[in-house]
Amino acid sequence: MEASVKLYDLPFRAGKTYLWAAAFTLCNIALPQFFHLIPQGGIIFAPLSFVILVGAYKLGWRTGLLAALASPLINHLLFGQPVWSVLPVMALKLSLLALLAGFAAQRFGKVTLSVVLSIVLLSELLGGVGEWLLTGGIAATIADFTIGWPGLLLQIVGTCLVLHYVFRK
Repeated sequence: MEASVKLYDLPFRAGKTYLWAAAFTLCNIALPQFFHLIPQGGIIFAPLSFVILVGAYKLGWRTGLLAALASPLINHLLFGQPVWSVLPVMALKLSLLALLAGFAAQRFGKVTLSVVLSIVLLSELLGGVGEWLLTGGIAATIADFTIGWPGLLLQIVGTCLVLHYVFRK
């Protein structure tokens, strides 16, 4: 699955960067509320990761990074999720995902299933190492694969579909 999609790398000095980061952050406030209606829905589907991946791939690592840092913090302040102890790990994992997605989009200039798959897997691997360094364990990373495989599939296939059909231009 390869898509001819216009990809951007918005700079920090552009107002669009902050507007899009705010839009993705708003999506990351609303979308998890829907998934939290499902028992363990947040863990299973990882809706924050999906939105960050789409945003960073389409609009660059800076936009993705801003949304990756703001989304879990605002969700915590508004809804208590993620819990305070998980917040640094989640911010790290989302930031890694945003950076990898933005750099891969810049490097390859197109959306392919193999590139998105590589981004997600590398992000999970590096996030697991980061989690281990921050907490001394990797239980959440293991859960990402055992419980959260539907979310990983959503990230991979969903990102390709959204970028191919929704954000073509």
